[in-house]
Amino acid sequence: MLINSRAVAFLLAICISAITTAFLSLVQGIGYGALLVTGTLSFASTFLLSYLALEFLIFREIRGLYEGIDKINRKEFKSYIAALQNKSANPIKRVNQEIVAYATAKQQEIDELKKVEVFRREFIADISHELKTPIFAAQGFVLTLLEGAVDDENVRYKFLQKAAKSLEGLNLLVQDLLTLSQIESGDMVMQFENFDIQELTKEVFEQLEEKAQRRNISLTLLDLNEEGIFVNADYSKLMQVMTNLVNNAIKYGIEDGKVEIEFVKEENFINVAVKDNGHGISKEHLKRIFERFYRVEKSRSRQQGGTGLGLAIVKHILQKHNAEIQVNSEVGKGTEFSFKLKSATTSLVEKSPQPKNELA
Repeated sequence: MLINSRAVAFLLAICISAITTAFLSLVQGIGYGALLVTGTLSFASTFLLSYLALEFLIFREIRGLYEGIDKINRKEFKSYIAALQNKSANPIKRVNQEIVAYATAKQQEIDELKKVEVFRREFIADISHELKTPIFAAQGFVLTLLEGAVDDENVRYKFLQKAAKSLEGLNLLVQDLLTLSQIESGDMVMQFENFDIQELTKEVFEQLEEKAQRRNISLTLLDLNEEGIFVNADYSKLMQVMTNLVNNAIKYGIEDGKVEIEFVKEENFINVAVKDNGHGISKEHLKRIFERFYRVEKSRSRQQGGTGLGLAIVKHILQKHNAEIQVNSEVGKGTEFSFKLKSATTSLVEKSPQPKNELA
């Protein structure tokens, strides 16, 4: 800075010293020596007091303000916010703190808006692509029929089946989008109740049994508790969670493989683990697998079907249960998804003791 506390104090000291000396020179009987001493003392005292006052009350705080803005520009929010926790009695420093706090909040808002904008663009691009694929496929089959293929009974039936399959995929995508939107907006009401999560898992196994058999994958419930394992959760939403996790394990697992589910009691919680011995997921993909439409292997995922929203829905449903889903995976060895649910001591359904449940 060209203007600093030392320069301002020097100018003030010269002015005050000059005025003081000029005023005393008007008094008769005062010699040059006395005027020189008076001027020197006036200059020194004025310079010292002005410099200290300007440096510590004004200029140092101005420099602090510039330093704070520079840290904000470098996104060093945490370190600077911590330094501003204690309010100063100095009014100029208080203004400095308020300005920097306001600038910090606004910069964080801008950063969040930028992230949301990037997410919005990616989401629009993804949803456009996902909607385009089944729509164009169904449109192509219908147009082919309209152009004359409808007269061939075999071709007509085959193309109508393909069009129906494409529209079914489109319907699943729309339903998943609606589910995700309802969860995130808070419109979906959670209905918590006590139930045996082992029985729920058996129902999931029964629903997916045929799909697992086509790939010769065994579905196993480990360490079956004959008294039941009860949790407090939303039954239908947890059914959706378990179905998505087991379905993914079957879909992306290896043939002749296995899917195992284990429940472990931990104080007031039940730890749920869904394990497979499939291909595994590499580390660079683990942080993104819960994003909408994110696919580890795009070509292989599309061949297997699905909307690309299953794990995103799982994540949001579990968050509504105050639970976080964890994933551990090793390429070539398999993947494990786990989460904790609040345990319950009573049941609202009848319990039927059963030995180890295994479907292949």
